[in-house]
Amino acid sequence: MRRSRVGVVTAAGLLLAAPALCRGDDARLLNPFGDPFVQATSGRACPVPLGPAYSAAERRIEAHSRAERGTTCWLAGLCAEPNAYRYDAGNAAAAVGALRADAALTASAIWVTAQRRFVYLEGCVGDAAQAARAEAVVKALPDVDRVIPALALPDERTPYAVAAPASRPR
Repeated sequence: MRRSRVGVVTAAGLLLAAPALCRGDDARLLNPFGDPFVQATSGRACPVPLGPAYSAAERRIEAHSRAERGTTCWLAGLCAEPNAYRYDAGNAAAAVGALRADAALTASAIWVTAQRRFVYLEGCVGDAAQAARAEAVVKALPDVDRVIPALALPDERTPYAVAAPASRPR
């Protein structure tokens, strides 16, 4: 089970890091779409994730994709809102509240990013049970479609792009 979780976590981390890996000399635009990116728990030392970041070229491509992906949910009859990105603020707030309220997660450091009913969890946890707990807590929220965990266990490398020390306040 651990190997498959690590594979999923690694794959999710690579997907989140892909824009950073593909960049040339373009400066990163931190969160140009205003996606919620919030630290939910801070009970252990952990590198701060880069969060939503795009080059100018990636931002243009992403803007087009967001228009398509955002309305697809509504057109398919899967969302009450006409754009899936309208769920972001509420899903982020609900995820942060649920993670903070769970006593089993106090010794974790987890950041939440919400995008079109997907909730990304990045950070560090004490063990596999804590990672599974964080995922389950957020997955139980009513308007969350998918939870994509990128959580490092002790002595593991973080499976996400890390912010430069001066680029994000802790």
